[in-house]
Amino acid sequence: MRTTQLYAPTLRQTPAEAEVVSHQLMLRAGMIRKVAGGIYTYLPLAWRTLKKIEQITREEMDAAGGQEIMMPIIQPGELWEESGRWGAYGDEMMRIKDRHDREFCLGPTHEEMITSLVRDEVKSYKQLPLMLYQIQDKFRDERRPRFGLMRGREFIMKDLYSFDKDEAGMLESYQKMFDAYTKIFTRCGLKFRPVEADNGAIGGAHSHEFTVLAESGESNIVYCESCDYAASDEKAELKPIEAQAEEAQELKKVSTPDAHTIELLCKCLNVPVEKTIKAVAFQTETNEVVLTFVRGDHEVNETKVQNAVGALELRMADDDAIIAVGGCPGFMSPIGIKKGTKILVDNTAMNICNAVSGANEKDVHYTGVNPKRDFTDVEVLDIRLVQKGDPCPHCGKPLEMTRGIEAGQVFTLGTKYSEAMHATFLDENGKEKPFVMGCYGIGVSRTMAAAIEQNNDKDGIIWPRAIAPFEAVIVPINAKVPEQLEAGEKLYDELKVSGVDVLLDDRKERAGVKFKDADLIGYPVRITVGPKTVEENTVEVRIRRTGETVVCEKEKVKETVLKMLEEL
Repeated sequence: MRTTQLYAPTLRQTPAEAEVVSHQLMLRAGMIRKVAGGIYTYLPLAWRTLKKIEQITREEMDAAGGQEIMMPIIQPGELWEESGRWGAYGDEMMRIKDRHDREFCLGPTHEEMITSLVRDEVKSYKQLPLMLYQIQDKFRDERRPRFGLMRGREFIMKDLYSFDKDEAGMLESYQKMFDAYTKIFTRCGLKFRPVEADNGAIGGAHSHEFTVLAESGESNIVYCESCDYAASDEKAELKPIEAQAEEAQELKKVSTPDAHTIELLCKCLNVPVEKTIKAVAFQTETNEVVLTFVRGDHEVNETKVQNAVGALELRMADDDAIIAVGGCPGFMSPIGIKKGTKILVDNTAMNICNAVSGANEKDVHYTGVNPKRDFTDVEVLDIRLVQKGDPCPHCGKPLEMTRGIEAGQVFTLGTKYSEAMHATFLDENGKEKPFVMGCYGIGVSRTMAAAIEQNNDKDGIIWPRAIAPFEAVIVPINAKVPEQLEAGEKLYDELKVSGVDVLLDDRKERAGVKFKDADLIGYPVRITVGPKTVEENTVEVRIRRTGETVVCEKEKVKETVLKMLEEL
């Protein structure tokens, strides 16, 4: 490919709408263009990278036993009614009606459709295990699409579904996919961590997220350097922190004017934050009030709360709802709350001796609170959000924290969908059983964005070789000089024959413009042909990631470039 034939309209200025690095650089490098909020056109450079990610993914899925299919994007609503998710999925589902007023959706995921397909075709255990996958656009009507391809309304995803005869088979399929994902992200040249994760709306018991490490990532992940434990902050298990034993004090009410926050409370009563109990009130989609309590220096983990109460969604409770169950906004505790109200207390908060908590009266708190004595009709469990330095649940050493971008996730589904949709097979004894399923997704377009978030500098993108739109670019300093252009053409032909994915920048632009574009787009290797090529038979070869430059004879360029690419 020659740059004069390439559609890659680069920009010198960063568009104001772009908030994160990947969005900024993909717009500037002429890789994507916005159509509407969360919807983008992929231009040739982006498409080449996406195809390389897809090909790596496809090869590893096939090697693990997957078979590629293609299912429709438009899905009938009745399939989702069978699984019980048509009404439960929420506003993210893009729903449409045909001319006959039948309901459909643009597929956000394909559990229902794949279950229906296998239900109608697979009847015997002899046809199992079965793993089917596709690479296709998905649609989710994000409330606030943002960050370019990181959170869009249309995106490219690989989703594979496994069908086994029993749980042991499902776990074997799960491990195959876990290993395949490890190979995929390794081959893409990315630094990543598989972490224990929450299954969310998909369902199932076990899940791992494959998180590309990047400081700009939306996800917080914790990991232990002393063992192999790693988890998202939503999922991280936390053992209760034991408090120092004290003689229990008497429960008393004290005046705390305007002390409606933990910070103000600590100042008012001159108590350490570790001796306070914080309240956070939620309402579910059915308006049920859920009161939660954690130690004053901890935060409530909404995902754990949502899972504990089986809610589809949570929102902050309004004052009227809190008052209706006997609480007082800003001054809450479980003491005196109306019977039957859902109250969750974190197991660490439950261990505090002689704590301070709200008294459910304005400007009043209790002192001498001993939760094991004073909190009744409450559920005690782990509901707090992990913090750096918390003890590892496996070995007890302090946890480290970093940020990342979820690019893939693997789930065990069990029989959630097969039972709901009556998808069964006959086992070895002729007995009818539901398929035991797994689900495995990779955000292909998100992986491209995550790669940029992890690999960039002030000049632009630094692509890992495996997914770069081109592995190398040849830049004649002055394409108006026939000898330079001819030398560039000859090297171009030589490298192409050698299997290098190479671009020739044959534009009659200034050298500075070409160099800036090469750095912005992020080609792993740049080969510069200039006056010295003609006069001294030498060529400059530069590695984008390190800036390392080698000057070699023209006859040794192929050997030099191949060696550099092999080491990248």
